[in-house]
Amino acid sequence: MKPTRTALALTALFCLSGAAPLGSAAWAAGPLKTAVFAGGCFWSAEKALEHLPGVTNAVVGYAGGALQNPTYENHEGHLEAVKVTYDPAKTSYAKLVDGFFHNIDPTDAGGQICDRGPSYATAVFVSGEDETKAAQAVKAQIAKTLGKPVATRVLTGGKFWMGEAYHQDYAKRNPASYNAYRIGCGRDRALKAVWGSAAYP
Repeated sequence: MKPTRTALALTALFCLSGAAPLGSAAWAAGPLKTAVFAGGCFWSAEKALEHLPGVTNAVVGYAGGALQNPTYENHEGHLEAVKVTYDPAKTSYAKLVDGFFHNIDPTDAGGQICDRGPSYATAVFVSGEDETKAAQAVKAQIAKTLGKPVATRVLTGGKFWMGEAYHQDYAKRNPASYNAYRIGCGRDRALKAVWGSAAYP
């Protein structure tokens, strides 16, 4: 069958752009997956998690509560949370959980560093038996590494509610304001005290 002009044009476009033609291995990549973590202030959690290897996107919001349509002004029962999208061909769920733990103080049961109260508690939200086993195994290893009980909970994932637009990418869009908050909070100093050189940047 003679190829159509459209097919020829698309083939030429792929060749010129350096992209692989249809049917090649490049088009066989698996689907992306998502994971939800609560790491205290969601500005800081988003900044940290979006830089983990294999993560393609991160958004902030609320998770873990029963309240419908939570907002920043009213998210009682919810934790400030981050939903990450990741490529399972480039990282594993267990590695993401480990990276998350190295960006928080998992021994803190009352919040995170200068942010205190229930909404700043830490948690790994899991979906299914495989994620539950992986998260619990990483948590046990973290407790062994630190030699202390880990306060971070492993919770069955519920609905993740997207946060307000002005909270998304806050550290990127408001670097001066965010850095002032981070320094004033003493976040880097606190994480270094917990993890030493093993703390993520």
